[in-house]
Amino acid sequence: MLVVLDYGGGNLKSVVNMLDSFAVPYKLTDRARDVENAGRLIFPGQGHFGQVMQALTAKGLAEPLRAVIRKGVPFLGICVGLQVLFDSSEEAPGVKGLGLLKGKNVRFTQGKVPQIGWNRIKTTAANSFLRDDFYYFVNSYHAVCDDPSVVSATADYHVPFTAAVQTGNITATQFHPEKSGQTGYDTIQRWIKG
Repeated sequence: MLVVLDYGGGNLKSVVNMLDSFAVPYKLTDRARDVENAGRLIFPGQGHFGQVMQALTAKGLAEPLRAVIRKGVPFLGICVGLQVLFDSSEEAPGVKGLGLLKGKNVRFTQGKVPQIGWNRIKTTAANSFLRDDFYYFVNSYHAVCDDPSVVSATADYHVPFTAAVQTGNITATQFHPEKSGQTGYDTIQRWIKG
């Protein structure tokens, strides 16, 4: 079963609408048991790193989430769903992320922050399902990976930054595929089909 994580924030409506348009069966949940039994898992993104980690902990979702990802369940993180995979973020000093990928999230220091709008990504050798194309971003922070081999796409916003990561069963995008028109929809369909 495809599970969509509802931690009390995120961009659920757009993701749910997209999945409904595919006629793909899924379960929207905030229950640890559903996360533990997921066959595939989507972590929709939008929100503050610290508040998201606090919500995951309060709902008893942080440990089951770590466990299923470590077990090899295909995982797709979107926006803050990418950021929480890392150790920490400048957005919430002292708050630990899931720590599944080594690195931290840092704030853009140039240009208008947040970055809002379309930006072109450039895929790397780590990528298996994205296309070099334009996607929709809304982000003030971006991941800096200790292991550059997990970066599956980059983009530029005054500086090059991580637009997506992919390693093993983990796939995550800083951009919002569910808000990226047909390109984004095609991207999610490729991920669902494996």
